[in-house]
Amino acid sequence: MRPVNLIPAEERTGEHAPLRSGPLAYILVGALVAVLVGVTALVLTGNQIAETKAEITQLESEDAAAQARAERLAAYTEFRATSEARVATVQSLADSRFDWERVMRELALILPSDVWLVSLDASASGGGGDGGASLSAGIAGPALSLSGCANGQKGVAGFVTALKDIDGVTRVGVQSSELGDANSGAGAAGGGGEGPSGDDCRTRPSVAKFEIVVAFDAAPVPAEVGSEAALPSPAEDAEASSAKSEDSSAEGSEGG
Repeated sequence: MRPVNLIPAEERTGEHAPLRSGPLAYILVGALVAVLVGVTALVLTGNQIAETKAEITQLESEDAAAQARAERLAAYTEFRATSEARVATVQSLADSRFDWERVMRELALILPSDVWLVSLDASASGGGGDGGASLSAGIAGPALSLSGCANGQKGVAGFVTALKDIDGVTRVGVQSSELGDANSGAGAAGGGGEGPSGDDCRTRPSVAKFEIVVAFDAAPVPAEVGSEAALPSPAEDAEASSAKSEDSSAEGSEGG
C-alpha cells in the first residue's frame, strides 16, 4: 500500500513543509521592476533633454556668429552694389554721349552766307531754347534752337534745307519767321532812334528774323542725373575694406 501522510499541511516540517510567502513576494518583485523601469525612463529622458539643450545652445551660437558675419559684410555688400550701379550709370552716359563738336562743325560748313545767327541753344534731352519751347517740348533727344536773320523768307527756307544735311538731323521745325518792317529799316539806315535791339537783327524790310528748332531724335538720351548712383563716401569705403579684412582673418582662423 502507498503510505499517506495524515499530518495537516500547515503543521508539516522538514523538506515536505510548504512555502508560506504567498503573493507578497510577487508583488514586491513587480514593484521593484516598475521602479527600475521608471528610473531607466527618467534617466533616458534626462539625457535627451540635456542633448537637446546642448544642440539649442550650439545653434544659437552659430546663429549669433552668422549674424555678426553678416553685419561685418553689410558695408562691403552695399559698397559693391553701389559700385556696380555707378559703373552701369557711367556706361549708360558713355553710350549716350552726343558729339556736339561734330554738329557745330557741320553747322558752320552748311551755314549760308546770307544767314547770320543771333543765338544758339543746345540741349541733350530736348527743350533747347525759350523761343522754340513749343517745338522742343515734343523732342526726347538732343535738340538745337537757332535764332537769327536771313535775306528774306527764301533765305530762311534755304537755311532749313541746309540744316537737314547735318548728320543725325531727323526734323527741322520753324517756330517763327518774320520780315522786318519799314520803321526798323528806316531807324537802322538813318541813324535816328535806338535802332534794332540786341536780339533783333532786322535792319531792312527784306530781312527776316527766324527761330528754328533742329531735332536729333535718333540719338540716345543720357540717363537722368537723379537716377545716377552716388559714389560711396570715404568712410563707407574704409568700413567696407575693414569688414572684408576682418572676414578674411576670421575665415583664416576657422580654417586653422
